[in-house]
Amino acid sequence: MKTLLSLLLLMPLTTFASLEELLGAELVDAKGDKVEASSLEGKVIGLYFSAEWCGPCKMFTPQLVEFRDRHDDKFEVVFVSSDRSAEDQQAYMKDYDMEWPAIPFDSPLRQELGAKYGVRGIPSLVIIDDQGNLITKDGRSEISGSDSDARKALRGWRRSAGKDDGGDEDL
Repeated sequence: MKTLLSLLLLMPLTTFASLEELLGAELVDAKGDKVEASSLEGKVIGLYFSAEWCGPCKMFTPQLVEFRDRHDDKFEVVFVSSDRSAEDQQAYMKDYDMEWPAIPFDSPLRQELGAKYGVRGIPSLVIIDDQGNLITKDGRSEISGSDSDARKALRGWRRSAGKDDGGDEDL
């Protein structure tokens, strides 16, 4: 009985992953420079599964760039590439002004994250909190409507992530 109680007390500590456990300690930017995963703490995170060779991805990416750039104090994107090479990944990020971090191309986390969140196709935008808890798998459609719909989606994501600090009226 004591053993069972001890295990139950430890479960919450092991249920939620830290950002480093989930995304790796270091991410990369479009130049290949390292970005600390800890820089994402306190934000709602969109895991963007995409690739340069994907036509629908190339149509959605500019909209996501604009959305993220308007709300980068509350929302950050992490690129999870399905490109064919590290060079393709970096070129896609540069060509589309993706000023957000990415999972390194050679990391097995790219496939693991897709499996963890049930990604079945690209483009896909999975919204998580800064502990890795799923908010929605449907981020792409939630920001694809009008600007007011996109702001409403971000407010909802922040509430779900426990980040609603009362300062979201300006979204």
